[in-house]
Amino acid sequence: MRILLAGASGFLGTALRERLKADGHDLRQLVRRTPENGDQIPWTPSSGHLDPAALRGVDAVINLAGASIGGQRWTAAYKRKLRSSRVDSTGTLARAIAALPADERPKVLLNGSAKGWYGDTGDTPVEEDAPPADDFLADLCRVWEAATGPAEQAGVRVVHLRSGLPLDKRGGLLQPLVLLFKAGLGGRIGSGKQYIPWISLADWVNATVFLLERDDISGPVNMVGPAPATNAEFTRELAAAVHRPAIIPVPGFAIQVALGEFSTEILTGTRALPGVLNRSGYVFAHPTLAAALKAAL
Repeated sequence: MRILLAGASGFLGTALRERLKADGHDLRQLVRRTPENGDQIPWTPSSGHLDPAALRGVDAVINLAGASIGGQRWTAAYKRKLRSSRVDSTGTLARAIAALPADERPKVLLNGSAKGWYGDTGDTPVEEDAPPADDFLADLCRVWEAATGPAEQAGVRVVHLRSGLPLDKRGGLLQPLVLLFKAGLGGRIGSGKQYIPWISLADWVNATVFLLERDDISGPVNMVGPAPATNAEFTRELAAAVHRPAIIPVPGFAIQVALGEFSTEILTGTRALPGVLNRSGYVFAHPTLAAALKAAL
């Protein structure tokens, strides 16, 4: 396929780009800078600028663009950045797709979303038909997914990748945790009862390719492993994987002081299940947390 990828330089985008190239696809990248070669296409999502002609001949669009959720406090300004970086890029792509004649449009748009749609579910498992929660991240996911509307209304197959926490030592959740645990500073966070919707990076990439090729799947898809683990279980498995004890719990109030509102993402949990992937016959390469951690490390 000829595939147009936005967010190609991020943690997930880099892994997916490598896989798509290895599979022999003709890959084009959207960039906010001056293009360095013919495979890069300039756009300015903050102002909604993308020439629809750039999408002619493209079979699929994958949009993973968006500012990092973690790493800093959620000030009012950073919340606006989190929202605009996702909604502006998605809306720009969806409108450009819809502006093309029907016979020239890409057949599918795989668009980023997140497990934040569900909020804190406690012990209750949730699949893709669960309603959104009533908090900042859930509202962010709602408007993010809604921004694909023009493409959907134009008859394009749209898949919302509600990603959990992909595990790989090169980035994401696991990169800083491995350093802490190897130093003997690992431990459960808060109560330890909150669920972590993990997925191995390999399975995230494999599932994305699976959804790219399956023309009968649309709508939200939970990109999570089949066996969500609590924070306490995750702590034990990671400590065992790096052969270190995990005896230093981090109290919830310390996380709240350090991270502000973002602490809710760490102190609460989502017991999300991959309902669509399971029913569609996707086979996980790493169905258990232990297997995912072994592959990641």
